[in-house]
Amino acid sequence: MADNQVEILSGVACELGEGPSYEPETDTLWWFDILGRKLFEHRFSDGVEIVHELPLLASAVAVVDERRQLLATETGLQLRDVANGRLELVAPIEADNPATRANDCRVHPSGAFWIGTMGKKAEKHAGAIYWYRAGETRRLFPHVSIPNSICFSPAGDIAYYADSAKNILFRVDCDPETGLPTSAPSPLVDERGEAGGIDGSVCDAAGNIWNARWGCARLDVYNPAGRRIARYDMPAKQVSCPAFVGPALDRIAVTSARENQTEDERLADPKGGMTFLARIPVRGRAEPRVLL
Repeated sequence: MADNQVEILSGVACELGEGPSYEPETDTLWWFDILGRKLFEHRFSDGVEIVHELPLLASAVAVVDERRQLLATETGLQLRDVANGRLELVAPIEADNPATRANDCRVHPSGAFWIGTMGKKAEKHAGAIYWYRAGETRRLFPHVSIPNSICFSPAGDIAYYADSAKNILFRVDCDPETGLPTSAPSPLVDERGEAGGIDGSVCDAAGNIWNARWGCARLDVYNPAGRRIARYDMPAKQVSCPAFVGPALDRIAVTSARENQTEDERLADPKGGMTFLARIPVRGRAEPRVLL
């Protein structure tokens, strides 16, 4: 991809940039520095960027309505008042386990929220993937080490998720009305032994999966059959998650990280941790609102 097709959206170097989510109604991109305990707000309409300090580790945001958001945090789902930032715990998830935190999450077309958890030191099998909808929480898949790539087909009949520690992207049949699994997970993309790691993903209007390839400075695109159909270079080595942005949802924002890099590695990766805007031809989809 030519250099003029990707630009720096935010020059703030996050330790662990993650969880980008675009809100079309306000033309705003939200994302996190998980380890820095920060929530970023970028308003495309006027270019204003605001950094909100958080009292705990958080990794993902879902829109409830024009006044409220739902944050996935180390204690569970916290309802956030957009006007004043006040948080209220509404659905505890592993709140009694200080060794884990939320990681990759996404909202299903039904309004269900899939939430991934993991050990704060990426301990093997310490995490899980949960389902939340309308006040009910269920644990779907236990013994996950690094949950990532949670996304859904346009019809909501298929869910995807990865365990980055295994470097496998799984496919799961889903009930479109509830977002609950109707089959056991099966491997769709098995890249054990390959360079880099399958990190955050998002599914476009055609059902293709756009994946941030951690450690390889690129975006990979897989079709619904699991075949890689495109590859785009990115300016930072540890890209972490993409999101469709813009009124036509035809651009892609990508977060990145500096986590676990040595000083020499950071010098060799000067844009690490920044957030980027890529002008790649794509037909994206808006994130659904979560059903509280």
